[in-house]
Amino acid sequence: MTTPAPAAPAVKLPHWVRGDTNAFFGFGVNVLVNVLTLTTLCLFVINLAEGDVFGTILPALGIALVFGNVYYTILARRLAAREGRTDVTALPYGPSVPHMFIVIFVIMLPIYLKTKDPMLAWQAGVAWAFIIGIIVLIGAFVGPYIRRYTPRAALLGTLAGISITFISMNPAGRMWDLAWVALPVFALLLIGLMTDVRLPFNFPIGLAALLLGTAIGWIGGVMSVPDVTAAAKTIAFAVPDLKFGLLFDGLNEMAPLLATAIPLGVYNFTEAMTNVESAATAGDNYNLRSVLLADGIGAVIGSLLGSPFPPAVYVGHPGWKAAGGRTGYSMATGIVIALLCFLGMFGLLAAIFPTAAIVPILLYIGLLIGAQAFQATPRAHAAAVVAALIPNLASWATGQIDNALAAAGTSAAAVGDQALAGAGVVYHGLLVLGQGAILAGLVFGAIVVFIIDRKFLHAGIFALVGALLTFVGLIHGEKVEWNANGPVSLGYLFVAVVCAIFYFGRHAPREPDAEELALDRLHGGADAPAPVSPAPVAAAEPDRAAAAA
Repeated sequence: MTTPAPAAPAVKLPHWVRGDTNAFFGFGVNVLVNVLTLTTLCLFVINLAEGDVFGTILPALGIALVFGNVYYTILARRLAAREGRTDVTALPYGPSVPHMFIVIFVIMLPIYLKTKDPMLAWQAGVAWAFIIGIIVLIGAFVGPYIRRYTPRAALLGTLAGISITFISMNPAGRMWDLAWVALPVFALLLIGLMTDVRLPFNFPIGLAALLLGTAIGWIGGVMSVPDVTAAAKTIAFAVPDLKFGLLFDGLNEMAPLLATAIPLGVYNFTEAMTNVESAATAGDNYNLRSVLLADGIGAVIGSLLGSPFPPAVYVGHPGWKAAGGRTGYSMATGIVIALLCFLGMFGLLAAIFPTAAIVPILLYIGLLIGAQAFQATPRAHAAAVVAALIPNLASWATGQIDNALAAAGTSAAAVGDQALAGAGVVYHGLLVLGQGAILAGLVFGAIVVFIIDRKFLHAGIFALVGALLTFVGLIHGEKVEWNANGPVSLGYLFVAVVCAIFYFGRHAPREPDAEELALDRLHGGADAPAPVSPAPVAAAEPDRAAAAA
């Protein structure tokens, strides 16, 4: 007869700890930057009216953010109570950065340029966000199986690819554009969040960094008093209401939206899956299905209220955990950002705080996520981590090329692949590699992991999956269609054949070394969800939590 495991001891879980203050300012600034960005895109790229942006889109996003961050706070407290721990960190939640740019530049802008009607573009964006939410809800029932059988190096490697490119590179560029403002802020964040050094009187490092950068920016003449005065006039209270008409009008033209909504919906639940794996590696093992259901519902709620920006679990849980954040910072961020959305405060905030003082926190998160991919995976799998990075690097690079050509009034198609290749720009190959980058990184990274481990059957199965996903256009294809990219699909099939040959050669799997076995014990097995032990990235967590206070 099996004796049941003893229940976790009851613990007194505070609603707020000192580390939450620091995580709140760091994560709050992170979300603030993204909402400021999407506000600017709506106003000056799609030319939506200020009343629509400040009166509908931002309040709708605010409602979704309150729902998500409160939910993830409750989820974290339940996990802490179940495991008898006080060091559980809530998952961060906010508007998805890649989707923010995709819905603007891939969905809404082409319609606006064709019709010169921002309302039609808005309808399409809302319908697209709704479809994304439905796909993520479906993904809640298949995502856990993908996570179970995909190696950690592939999951964390592709997440690191996102953090290095889409999370880190734009902030880094903005920082070095005004380095005299941004670099002191970044240095202060590194000292406070990556060492055990405390500020006098335990002052929160995130707030100190923001105040320092703002002071330098104002003293140096980066900001302007007239801009603040003008922005203050835009403040007005607004609450969202249901926009069924807007949504249904957009869904009337649903077929063209599916070409991007299907792969991006898959991207969304895959990204959530990698973020949950990242949190598990840092010590907090959340139920993936609960996370995906919340993300899908949040996207649906936002779209019903008029927001084309689907929110999602963010990259960065290990960073906020290392900063001392627990369960309170997430709820506080959602509520405060929502209030700012309801009050239309984002124009004023953009005029008060220099962007260069805000974006260093994003680079800090990028550093930690990139480091975690190598620290929490076996050393032998380092090449697989890099392999999983590569599709995201390609996607980012082609985006930069496309934006540069668009600014010059042309496009890659107009210039031609041959002319670009003659200038040393391997545009076409990078474009194909980067399409469906998240899924492509998972497949490529998994194949490399299993080849390294001499598990040729597993590598062959992932190669077949890559062939299938390419054939239908979910990776390495411009759109979802039959036979989207036959040559690349054939390449994956040849990989499967090669792996099959070596599988029948009866090669024994690679034996893990002592360091790898220790890492597996720390994280519950190479491919298993991690238990409660913290990852190396958060090894100094108690000291950092105290430093964050």
